[in-house]
Amino acid sequence: MGIREYFRQRKVERIELTEIEVQWLGIKGKWVADRVQQQAAWELYVELVTRVATQQLGPNQGLLREALTSIYSLFPETRRILKQYGPKVALPMECGALSLAEIALIVLNRHLRPLLAEWHPRLEAHEATRGEKVAPASHERAWPDHQALREEIDRLRNVLSSYAGLLARACGVEPLRT
Repeated sequence: MGIREYFRQRKVERIELTEIEVQWLGIKGKWVADRVQQQAAWELYVELVTRVATQQLGPNQGLLREALTSIYSLFPETRRILKQYGPKVALPMECGALSLAEIALIVLNRHLRPLLAEWHPRLEAHEATRGEKVAPASHERAWPDHQALREEIDRLRNVLSSYAGLLARACGVEPLRT
């Protein structure tokens, strides 16, 4: 079998994910992803798996500000992708089925938005108290809520990792090892 034949056989015009029941999203239903939804899902997948939002941080790794910024950036990227692919990603392929846009908006509005709405202002208030000669990382780690926010980000990481896995399945690929 030649390389062209291999890719011709792998081309997936439509993937049906029947009876998706994802408790963490609060969604139960069927998602049928056509080629347009697969392409948009792939772009969303790449955005997710290349961000700190889906990567576990060690206790002294990274800054919480950078993690929140990375999580926030999923909003404009998701908007861009949904606008780029248009109404086709919002229309279910079958009556009563889910669409990619519906799933993406649930992730943004039920999971990312509440975390950002609570923690962004709290972290910003703490950052405003940093002295000139205090390193941002040291100041952030001295914050009494530092560990609580890390735990919330880790909880969200689990949600986003599962979401990324769902997107990979919709594209007909195994989740990439990250």
